[in-house]
Amino acid sequence: MGAEIRRILSEIRPEADFESSENFMSDGLLDSYDMIELVSELERVFEIVVDGVEIVPENFQNIGSIVSLIERSAAQS
Repeated sequence: MGAEIRRILSEIRPEADFESSENFMSDGLLDSYDMIELVSELERVFEIVVDGVEIVPENFQNIGSIVSLIERSAAQS
């Protein structure tokens, strides 16, 4: 799952170094527009629906937090 998330992130922001960041949002690698684009792609690829209340910076800090978001969303679907 992590590899697929990295692929999606690199398509959204090819210039960003997601591997060396612990917090994508505070490091400026993702902004609010990127979060929406990322959610859309995660929903498509992983066949989930992300609840709107889950679209907060804390759920997009790093690969681990995104995996947790996907797992929670999958459990609710």
